[in-house]
Amino acid sequence: MIPDKSIPAAERLIVALDVPQAEAARALVEQLGDAVQFYKVGLELFMAGGYFELINWLVARRKKVFVDLKFFDVPETVCAAVRALATSGASFATVHGNQAIMEAAVRGRGDGGALKILAVTVLTSLDRGDLDDLGFDCDVEKLVLSRARRALLAGVDGIVSSGLEAPLIRRELGEKLLVVTPGIRPVDNKPADDQKRTVDVAQAFRNGADYIVIGRPIRQAADPRAAALAVQRTIAEVFA
Repeated sequence: MIPDKSIPAAERLIVALDVPQAEAARALVEQLGDAVQFYKVGLELFMAGGYFELINWLVARRKKVFVDLKFFDVPETVCAAVRALATSGASFATVHGNQAIMEAAVRGRGDGGALKILAVTVLTSLDRGDLDDLGFDCDVEKLVLSRARRALLAGVDGIVSSGLEAPLIRRELGEKLLVVTPGIRPVDNKPADDQKRTVDVAQAFRNGADYIVIGRPIRQAADPRAAALAVQRTIAEVFA
């Protein structure tokens, strides 16, 4: 199923700025120009310094920002952290924890703010064998759906989920949650990396994703801007 078309097509691609320094992130954003409107900033940049200055820089250029720090801590600490982030101009932030932690993130976000909270279900770098190692006695699909249902009860705005599980989420929960799908690998990309549960661009949206996150296939392309534009053309065709 194709999700709600009210989201501007050009904003459905989120490029992951998984680079070692804020200066490299700015250079990539400048190179991509108007080909990309939405960026994810995660742990690598957080540890590099200049993280919040980078968020301010992106927001000042009218880019949307996805803060992917996967908040996981004592609920009141998560609440306070999200409350502080809510004034930054970021559009999305991730939380990865139990019911109390998700509810705390929602409290910190407050009512009527622009920041949307996304609950991580199962990382796309994990497969059945990894879940066995972690002690989960169920298959990936059941775990993702269970976490999605709990996220909905907690009042979060959406979830982060592989495109492989998106059809199940849509079938069971409809349009009640935003679905953001990482682990996207264009057809001509060789997935020789740590992502295991992947889909391509068109399939992600046909499976029910609202947004996709792409990092290496754009960042490491010979021409990152051309790679981003190719993804945007595919998205435009899906939502035509």
